[in-house]
Amino acid sequence: MIEVKNIVKGFGDRIVINDVSATMEAGKCNLIIGSSGSGKTVFMKCLVGLFEPDSGQILYGGEDFTKMDDEHRKEIRKEIGMLFQGSALFDSLNVEQNVQFPLDMFTNWTHAEKRKRVNEVLDRVNLEGANKKFPSEISGGMKKRVGIARAVVLNPKYLFCDEPNSGLDPQTSLVIDKLIKDLTLEFNITTVVNTHDMNSVMEIGDKIIYMYQGCKEWEGNNKEIIFSKNQRLNDFIFASEFLKDAKDMRMLEQAGKIDNNRNMDELMK
Repeated sequence: MIEVKNIVKGFGDRIVINDVSATMEAGKCNLIIGSSGSGKTVFMKCLVGLFEPDSGQILYGGEDFTKMDDEHRKEIRKEIGMLFQGSALFDSLNVEQNVQFPLDMFTNWTHAEKRKRVNEVLDRVNLEGANKKFPSEISGGMKKRVGIARAVVLNPKYLFCDEPNSGLDPQTSLVIDKLIKDLTLEFNITTVVNTHDMNSVMEIGDKIIYMYQGCKEWEGNNKEIIFSKNQRLNDFIFASEFLKDAKDMRMLEQAGKIDNNRNMDELMK
């Protein structure tokens, strides 16, 4: 679990994160959403230590990350896996070598032990047999899965995903969402996902934090978000007329006022 207490972060005279508190729960996908400039990326960078908050606390397992010395921080970082927006694979390394990279950096394992672990995680993300392929030889979805394999190869307690579905088609995005969700549950990981993808919000949003102009505007889950009365959140999620109609249909359906079988017909008129 990660607890965030009243963090503030600014650059010069501009406050980007303004007194935000939140709890990221273990075994759940904790999503951070918001429009461009809302502060969600800076918020995530504060969580992983890339930015130092000006005030407030970030607690990993009850210990304040902002007050740790370098050695203690290094130990926490060993427990953090990171999936970058563009996968951030090394072009000169093959799939196997990319996934093995954190093991080379942070362990004293033998070559055989590393290779065994690499094969385990590649098998887990359905990439068995892709060891010797280079990033230029695989699809965008496969790159994301290599990125996930690399992020979890050290058995992290915490997994951070920055726009994991960026650049992917809807079907592949669902595969990536399911994989992140399954790994989160399987290993009881505290997973934090920064995303614009509303499919991800609805599919894996165990906990959702909506950021607006540096503040936490709303908090809930993927079942509650449909019925939110927060106008800014609704304007962000249901931006198109089609989605607004879909929300109205869903609310009426839940109230038992329309026939579920007619929903799609009504929306397509």
